[in-house]
Amino acid sequence: MQLFNRLPGFTRTPPGMERAVLRGLPTALWSGTVLLCLPSLAIHAWTWLTGGAGTVEPLTMIDIYAAGAIVLHWTVLFTAAIAAFIVVVMKGPAYVADAYPLNDSDTPSCKR
Repeated sequence: MQLFNRLPGFTRTPPGMERAVLRGLPTALWSGTVLLCLPSLAIHAWTWLTGGAGTVEPLTMIDIYAAGAIVLHWTVLFTAAIAAFIVVVMKGPAYVADAYPLNDSDTPSCKR
């Protein structure tokens, strides 16, 4: 008895754009995260170089906006990864379920 029984005669669908999406996700993750961190890092560097005193509140708001944008970016990429993975699984081979023996009866025996 095998764990999975493949459907005979089923032809697999060739890979498409989902593989390109999955291959590009790591690059999109790291490059997008770095690009979204750059404005916050630039403002912090500028404040440090100019000796800006009393600018804590605007820096904090910029950091919050950057963190929110990064979390949104990661969430979008995670959603795209789930969608691409589902397409890869659905394009895979078809399997046949194991037979479930039924009672030989023309009508169901419901007791009410």
